[in-house]
Amino acid sequence: MHRSRLAGFIIDCRGDDLDAAAAFWSAALGMASRQPAAGYVPLDASARDLVVEVQRVAHESRLHLDIETDDVEAEAARLERLGATRVQKVRTFWVMQSPTGQRFCIVRAGHELAGRAGANAWP
Repeated sequence: MHRSRLAGFIIDCRGDDLDAAAAFWSAALGMASRQPAAGYVPLDASARDLVVEVQRVAHESRLHLDIETDDVEAEAARLERLGATRVQKVRTFWVMQSPTGQRFCIVRAGHELAGRAGANAWP
């Protein structure tokens, strides 16, 4: 058995001015910017128990979601059975694609999922 849940949303921004992109999304969503890291700026979504980040990317700008899990391979296999495909393994997570073309990531949870809001248990 493994667990997974919606972790949050990543705002992929193509371009050089990550600070300006983060300032826009911070104001638009009413979430303060946190300390920038290499290539991304976290926004304070803690009141929603989500992760929201503005991230610099080389591909076209888009929004994607992250699913966090305590077993990345089991979750990828579960979603493949539902029709998703694996696109690329990146370090410890998978970039996946839904049957309708949306990209999303399966990432390792940084905390225990048992008892967390929105966490599902899968056989």
